[in-house]
Amino acid sequence: MEAWDNLLAATGATTDQLLFGLGVILVSLIILLVRSKGSEEAAARDGAEETKTFTRAEVAAHSKEDDLWIILKTREHNKHRVYDVTAYVEEHPGGLSIMNNAGSDSTAGFYGSQHPPRVFDLIDEFYIGDLADP
Repeated sequence: MEAWDNLLAATGATTDQLLFGLGVILVSLIILLVRSKGSEEAAARDGAEETKTFTRAEVAAHSKEDDLWIILKTREHNKHRVYDVTAYVEEHPGGLSIMNNAGSDSTAGFYGSQHPPRVFDLIDEFYIGDLADP
């Protein structure tokens, strides 16, 4: 307690003011720690993950309802990318029309008028790699 009393005397602050100041410092340190850890993890993921590439033959082998890959040339990336949409088959609003280009290039259908703009954001979560032989 003597150290606390000395701190109060040296700063001229009240106990409440010192506790508030210490709380602000503690919260700031926690925020910095969390941000720093998140940045380190993101950097590790970015450096550790190499983009996988698949041939058309490899994609074609995944053309079933319970194992469905498609190829899309997205406007955003301007290259052919591979997507594993197996988990989305049952949710697809167009039913099994998602199977029309199973295991192959689905770019034309993907950009059809039947798709709302939200599909362009949704598709990224299914990305698994790039096409090796566009």
